[in-house]
Amino acid sequence: MKAQVTFIDFVLKEWLVIASGVGLMLTSFYTKHLPVYSINEIEVLFILFVLFVAVNGLQKSGLILKIAQSIEKGKVIPLKLVLATFFLSMLVTNDIALIVIVPLTLSLKINRKDIVVILEALAANSGSALTPAGNPQNLYIYWFYGIHPDVFIKTIAPFSLGFLGLLIASSILVKIQNDLQQRDTVQKIDKKAYLYSVLLVIVLLTVFRVLPVLTGIVVIVFSLAFDRKALRIDYALLFSFLFFFGIADNLKTILSSEISHSGHIFLFSALASQVMSNVPATLLFAKFTSNWQALLWGSNAGGFGSLFGSLANLIAYKLYVTHEGTNNAAIFTAKFLIMGYIALFLSIGLYFLLYKPGTLF
Repeated sequence: MKAQVTFIDFVLKEWLVIASGVGLMLTSFYTKHLPVYSINEIEVLFILFVLFVAVNGLQKSGLILKIAQSIEKGKVIPLKLVLATFFLSMLVTNDIALIVIVPLTLSLKINRKDIVVILEALAANSGSALTPAGNPQNLYIYWFYGIHPDVFIKTIAPFSLGFLGLLIASSILVKIQNDLQQRDTVQKIDKKAYLYSVLLVIVLLTVFRVLPVLTGIVVIVFSLAFDRKALRIDYALLFSFLFFFGIADNLKTILSSEISHSGHIFLFSALASQVMSNVPATLLFAKFTSNWQALLWGSNAGGFGSLFGSLANLIAYKLYVTHEGTNNAAIFTAKFLIMGYIALFLSIGLYFLLYKPGTLF
């Protein structure tokens, strides 16, 4: 009986990697070939791995908890966390912003962490939309169509800044309670925290291609030599990404023959992102349209909604449900989807309000 309960718990906890693995097998069976992983996808997986290790090292060193203690003492905590996520995502991508902010949030002694984490996920997706380097699909569109930075930012600014206003209002409305009495002692910081801070900067420089991607190996070497506990990260999430990239490649093979025009590319890309994520959806639809404005809006709006809308959603979701201090994964999932789809429908309405139907083609 105990083994059966353990297996059920495992399935409920790791349903994402199981579902993505099954999806990869089914789509590979349908296409009759295994997916092909690009160099960029391998680099993304490697960067995610070293990021997880660096942030995990920072968390175990006590630095994140120390920062959390300082935030707890202030006011409007949800607003500060959401704004930090929004603006950080513009610089270091939505994925990295959540990898840094969500663990910090989960270290706080506050209630309603679920709502705060969901707002952070929405902030990461909307904030990263404003800059070419904010997320992978933006960078691809920026280079593929040769867009000037000013034109790029002006085109997507109503989307990003509009949601900034909504997120600020929502964050102010979230009333939380601090449980500061649970803090018995002031958190001490291990000396390794400063080394992991340097390692995190190195990883960020590889993201901006200031340093070669393989420079991230120093994080692995350091952890193997001095702190192997930092290597105890969520490998199931990494495998989910691996399987998900494979599913996206298979879907490109399946869907490419069905798309012959670029009509309503905004809706196509937004809706396709719900299944195959906004990055592969962008790679797919860029082949069939010259309307980069609609694709830019569609791919970023598609980041809202389902857990698969963007990798940032998966990161925020997994960090929350696998944290030892959280429970009620089913309730959190329902809240995440409800708030995500509200944001998706709002973004669709905003697009059609700003752009006439004739500009969709």
